[in-house]
Amino acid sequence: MSLFKTKPDFPSENSYGLPKLPPGQLYTEKFPVMTYGPTPIVELEDWRFEITGLVNQRRVWTWKEFMALPQTTLHSDFHCVTHWSRFDDDWSGVLFRDLWEVIKDDVKPEAAFVMQHAYGGYTTNLPLAWMLEEDVLIAHTFNGKPLEAEHGGPMRVFTPKRYAWKGAKWIKGLEFMEHDRPGFWEQNGYSNSASPWKEERYWD
Repeated sequence: MSLFKTKPDFPSENSYGLPKLPPGQLYTEKFPVMTYGPTPIVELEDWRFEITGLVNQRRVWTWKEFMALPQTTLHSDFHCVTHWSRFDDDWSGVLFRDLWEVIKDDVKPEAAFVMQHAYGGYTTNLPLAWMLEEDVLIAHTFNGKPLEAEHGGPMRVFTPKRYAWKGAKWIKGLEFMEHDRPGFWEQNGYSNSASPWKEERYWD
């Protein structure tokens, strides 16, 4: 059976008023595993999340402490740079906006960019303003079940308005920076802005 559906039945627009299926994408009901390198296996009792960089103090959360933060479920779509999209999944976790309310007094005013750091060494970068959009989620649950390790569990960043590599799997912390710095795929030719609707897949 083919991975893709060539004539899926879905609305023409998403909740942002943009095409439900971005240009150059194919719809699938499967969830392909797209990973560079081995999959880190992180036990919940060992998992930590920290903020570093331009902060007045480094802060660290255990899994239990992070789960005590406000929780949100997003009904949203997922777009991979390798030309596939899947629709209308439920992602649950902590909105970066809600985390920001907890940490903003600790972040220095010159911080304008955020580097996501993952177990295993992966990194990806976004402007702080984009991290503060209404749908950037630090996710631990996918369609009501704990996020599987192969898809970034126990915790990953989910960025519905960007190609999926802009949300780091196996997230372990955020580094606040004054100046932008490319992450792993950005250093290897991928777009720094990564809009699926503009097909920003690679550097010009």
